[in-house]
Amino acid sequence: MDRDRFPVDPWRLTERIYSEDRIGLAETIFTVANGYLGMRGNTSEGRHAHEHGTYINGLHEVWPIRHAEQAYGFAEVGQTIVNAPDAKIMRLYVDDEPLVLDVAELLTYERSLDFADGELRRELLWLTPAGKRVRVRSDRMVSFVERHLAVMSFEVTVENADASVVISSQVLNRQDGEDEFGRTVPEEGPAGFDPRRAERLAERVLQPVDYWQRDDRSALSYRVTHSHMTLSVMVDHVIETENEYTSSASISPDIAKHVYQVRAKAGVPVRLTKVAAFHTSRSVPPRELLDRGERLVDRVIAEGGVAEQRRLQREWLDAYWERSDVEIVGHPDLQQAVRWNLFMIAQAAARADSSGVPAKGMTGSGYSGHYFWDTEIYVMPFLTYTTPLFGRNALKMRERMLPAARRRARQLNEGGALFPWRTISGEEASAYYAAGTAQYHINADITYAIAKYVRATGDSDFLARGAIDVVVETARLWTTLGFWRRTGGTSFHIHGVTGPDEYTTVVNDNLFTNVMARFNLRYAAESVRIVADQFPEAYARMVERVGFEEAEIGEWERAAEAMVIPYSDSFGIHPQDVHFLDREVWDLANTPPDKLPLLLHFHPLVIYRFQVLKQADVVLALFLLSDEFSDEMKRADFDYYDPLTTGDSTLSAVVQSIIAAEIGYRDLALEYFRHALFVDLDDLHNNASDGVHVASTGGVWSSLVYGFGGMRDAGGHLAFDPRLPADWPELRFRIQWQGTRLHIRVTQDEFVVDVADGDPVEFEVRGERYTAEAASTLRVPLVGQGPRLPGRPSSDQFSTTRRDDGSLMTASVPIVGVDDWTDEDDPS
Repeated sequence: MDRDRFPVDPWRLTERIYSEDRIGLAETIFTVANGYLGMRGNTSEGRHAHEHGTYINGLHEVWPIRHAEQAYGFAEVGQTIVNAPDAKIMRLYVDDEPLVLDVAELLTYERSLDFADGELRRELLWLTPAGKRVRVRSDRMVSFVERHLAVMSFEVTVENADASVVISSQVLNRQDGEDEFGRTVPEEGPAGFDPRRAERLAERVLQPVDYWQRDDRSALSYRVTHSHMTLSVMVDHVIETENEYTSSASISPDIAKHVYQVRAKAGVPVRLTKVAAFHTSRSVPPRELLDRGERLVDRVIAEGGVAEQRRLQREWLDAYWERSDVEIVGHPDLQQAVRWNLFMIAQAAARADSSGVPAKGMTGSGYSGHYFWDTEIYVMPFLTYTTPLFGRNALKMRERMLPAARRRARQLNEGGALFPWRTISGEEASAYYAAGTAQYHINADITYAIAKYVRATGDSDFLARGAIDVVVETARLWTTLGFWRRTGGTSFHIHGVTGPDEYTTVVNDNLFTNVMARFNLRYAAESVRIVADQFPEAYARMVERVGFEEAEIGEWERAAEAMVIPYSDSFGIHPQDVHFLDREVWDLANTPPDKLPLLLHFHPLVIYRFQVLKQADVVLALFLLSDEFSDEMKRADFDYYDPLTTGDSTLSAVVQSIIAAEIGYRDLALEYFRHALFVDLDDLHNNASDGVHVASTGGVWSSLVYGFGGMRDAGGHLAFDPRLPADWPELRFRIQWQGTRLHIRVTQDEFVVDVADGDPVEFEVRGERYTAEAASTLRVPLVGQGPRLPGRPSSDQFSTTRRDDGSLMTASVPIVGVDDWTDEDDPS
């Protein structure tokens, strides 16, 4: 990061130099949000921006997906997040001169996002062309306590002269891709096709319904054109000044204005506070939403006003950091970035309540506001181990999507349920099935997250109350999708699927899919028995709801035991799929940086012919199901796949860091960790302007706790094998295990557990069992640090030859030759 512009501060992200350079990045990283409502870090003046963004979780528009060549079962309904009316705007005019930051003479400037109180603050000193020194202080907060509430203030002081001061507070509904003047806003960043960006809709999205003004209050409401969702925005204002002033107001369907004209005396401040309430619904009429907004605004003003909301926000965040903070002693630059990442998770998930966690949270329109598997695999571990309620709420979203998932499975001629690869409404929204619907592993990912949550929290009641339906229906899918092969033996196969690596699609026996499906089947059998034993009445209701038969348990267990897990004796590794090792190897080392990511520069068919990975696939399986692979297997698999992994996905570096730490590549683990840590803050993938990569922020926590902290939780058993980087004197983190809060400290030679509250906890440290008693401190000496391997895996295992035409993409052939498939029953 540019440390002159963004100095190090462990509790704040601060900008000290205003610049239009990478303005979209700044808007993203200075977003304030709560998981329901998000406001990008646009300037209060509402002028030049990459994206004037106000987003509400789940507020979306739909449209028919028009395939150039239609086929049965293709996704039919597109969905994209809707940009809500912008209530951030508070424009300033001094003697009719507008404050426009990119042309104004700023004597001082500082903007900061405070992780401790959740406020975005800005202070600047503006020298007007007339020589007047104008100090402007503003702040913005989206409440974690009141999920529908945002609070903004704008304070102006003309320090050296009297002046005419005008503050124009607005709520503006911009049309998609336009500014307030109807001009098309140019997109920042690389031009051309990018599937990661949201669609721009050609027709009007928000249809006005009711709107009105009364005193300092304005109300606007809308209905989304095709999804028919409803939206209301209610704002109220309070002005505080000893100066004389007058006010006026105007409103139309798409803009509400409150203008305050002040005869400002030198040194006498003017402070305007705006309180905004946003409400949405799939069915409630707009007028009722306006009533809800007005009641919220009235209550906020009556119960201590904005000052009380700030106090409650600080109280909420104090509790959040007490549960969630991770400290890297002696590295303030890393500490700042870690806390920013953890704060972004709160902003994406805390008040999502029973909605999903979008891939970009509420920070931008990237990925169209869709929910992916990212939540279950990358975000849920953090939520489960720090604030289980947030994790429970996130999983409830999948319960609500179960009816649509059942319909989707039937459409694809399968039993059980098939959850959508990307969605907002619950319907599949991925128009490209090869890298979308074919990723059946999302079923197992969801069940994996449920299992992790139940085992870590002990909340079996959650399983009995409805999550068991998800577990059963996902297991049923595998028994119909997979098939038995009995020629000379018995084995269970899953064909025609895509794993996490989207550069290799529609394959047979993808290792990740198969091992996760096996987990899904085994856990379904286990969880049904748990519910039957502990919650007999809930079990009876489940049997009736899903038509469950006890014989299914045996079917699941037989399929799990016979599941083909690809392994190559000649390579000594797990092939990513049955034919992966037959492909040529992409010469990644000689691929120019300007040809990355590959998905933006090569046709999919070109990429699919090669051994090249967008993100960790087999290596992710090594982490998620760590107890099912030996240390030697992990080392061999990592050494093979790491040189083939482009890292074109931000989901990859965190996983590579965790496994690199485990097998001994300490320096490489730290390198991958730093990449993930700064992937948005330093815009390492050149698309942070479209929003924060929320999965990566969750993965940062996993890299710290599972990677360097060495935590594992296989089968509901807690264990630790720390792997600290050599120059880290101490790592501190907090987790909650089955109701007990643990504060953990790891040094180079000691592992310390403080039981903050709760019952005794049993766990292992490097294979030895220990019990941390209630209200006590346990100290475990760490003898040695496990293996430490130099450098990184080498691409020398491949023989490389450049093509005759000198093309940039060089084909390579593995030295070890063609694999002999270990499953004799598989003719391939």
